[in-house]
Amino acid sequence: MEQAPHDIWRNLRSNKRVVLFVIAVVLFMGVLQNMLAGDLLRLDYYAYRIFVVRMRRAWLTPIMQSISELALPVVLLAMLLAVQAFAPGRRPGLFAALNLVGVVLVNQVFKFIVQRPRPEGFRLIAESGYSFPSGHSMVAMGFYGLLAWMAWHYERDAFVRRVSVTGFGLVIILIGISRIYLGVHYASDVIAGFCLSAAWLALYTTIMAPIFLPEEETGLGMDDKAIRDTRGTPE
Repeated sequence: MEQAPHDIWRNLRSNKRVVLFVIAVVLFMGVLQNMLAGDLLRLDYYAYRIFVVRMRRAWLTPIMQSISELALPVVLLAMLLAVQAFAPGRRPGLFAALNLVGVVLVNQVFKFIVQRPRPEGFRLIAESGYSFPSGHSMVAMGFYGLLAWMAWHYERDAFVRRVSVTGFGLVIILIGISRIYLGVHYASDVIAGFCLSAAWLALYTTIMAPIFLPEEETGLGMDDKAIRDTRGTPE
């Protein structure tokens, strides 16, 4: 029996993280395949022309360095302490920390498998290790993306929720751009890092959020459940 369009749409909405996981994995595999075949050289070239040749300015470079440093361990540790102190749930700090460890491990595995050298000749900072996928981009999407997810699901105030999600999203994008600007990654490294980390985030929140951040103990999840119950909508 065929499903009506509205039934398909309802199923997709109820399985958004599954859809996100599939899309992110498909995009990552596409970038990886094209990178290995050399088909992304044009993308990387145009990104180089935009973010390195045209965008670089003496006054902008220290700003980009500061943005890039938002993915450094010392900054992330401070953020983890803030999450533990102010986020809902039993152990939100541990929840965020385990997510970060997972992101780093996944990044190192794929770096070892692909072993793509970093760009040469136009770096503004010293970096070691392989280039694909971008570790900073993966950490940005994995960590700040998780904070955006937590804000969206558990912040009661709608204005604060939207500002938080927008702010974290902007941080993620700027960190990715900073890595291209500083000459330590190709654009395809950054895109692949975003996609792979988004897939990880969809999987991690699906499995681990019920353990650390149960709906019945926290803000928006509890409100949504109450609304569904009063409307008689099935779970």
